[in-house]
Amino acid sequence: MSSELVISLVTRPDVSKPRWDQKTFEGRLRHFYSTVNPLNILISSKGLETSRNVISNYKKGVVCPSLTVDQLWRHKQIYDSAFHPETGEKMFILGRMSAQVPCNMIITGGLLTFYKNPRGVFFWHWLNQSFNANVNYANRSGENAITMKELMCAYLGATTGALTVALGLNQVVGKFPPLVGRLVPFAAIAVANAINIPLMRYKEFTDGITLEDETGRAVGKSTSVAKYAIAEVVLSRVGMALPYMVLTPVIMNQIVKTLWYQRRPWTAAPIQTVLAGLGLLISTPFCCALFPQKKSVEVAKLDPEARAQIEAVQNPPKVVYYNKGL
Repeated sequence: MSSELVISLVTRPDVSKPRWDQKTFEGRLRHFYSTVNPLNILISSKGLETSRNVISNYKKGVVCPSLTVDQLWRHKQIYDSAFHPETGEKMFILGRMSAQVPCNMIITGGLLTFYKNPRGVFFWHWLNQSFNANVNYANRSGENAITMKELMCAYLGATTGALTVALGLNQVVGKFPPLVGRLVPFAAIAVANAINIPLMRYKEFTDGITLEDETGRAVGKSTSVAKYAIAEVVLSRVGMALPYMVLTPVIMNQIVKTLWYQRRPWTAAPIQTVLAGLGLLISTPFCCALFPQKKSVEVAKLDPEARAQIEAVQNPPKVVYYNKGL
């Protein structure tokens, strides 16, 4: 913690980068915890505008004399949680990263409670993929930004995949222990992620991910790194679902055997919603931090097309960097 005045510093903080070292897991974990903090969603419009003005003025060299280092970084975290990083526009509240935990805990509670009911399965998986599509659209950005048509294809593909797996497995798990049936929603979510993310980012397979040198200069594109980047994102998303989509059913499977629950069966939804929320608070920042968002790769290990592009620029680097995405 630092209560130093920003205006008194010789070297001032660089708010174009995260506060903590992103080369370490701890630094990435602290960064993502501050980004997905659900308390950020409670900040008023006035508070959001105040943070935007502070950060905007700071980038222009205008610093309030009483602004401390901690206050500056807090304004930066608030700004990042609500405003688009490229356009600067305020994002729809349910599309913000700070809405991930509260929204997903409600959706997960529904998925785990009504996993046997065909109508419930359809509604909650549809709602889950609709929410995911909203988040993806609100956070769309960059050179490979998707169009509305591409977004709808990914949305329909993920929804169809999740429903097919959920309804199909429900037909065959009847002879298995009850716990197996409770794990069906997790299998459906995993399949949906494996469909949704590659479809959302298919342009990176065909056009490549932009490669930069240490100074941020674009030196080429690579399709080979896209395979690793998207695979890591899929693993992170599936891993993110493990604590609340697997541990919650395991715990609930024991709770339903108790006399207390048998007298209060109506508590199934609230219990599973709370358990999902606790799991999300841990798994969301943890799995976002598993892999560095900005990755490096030796030019010699790239595909021939990418190497040729890089070698054609002035002072070609031996190591390049790319944004893995989330």
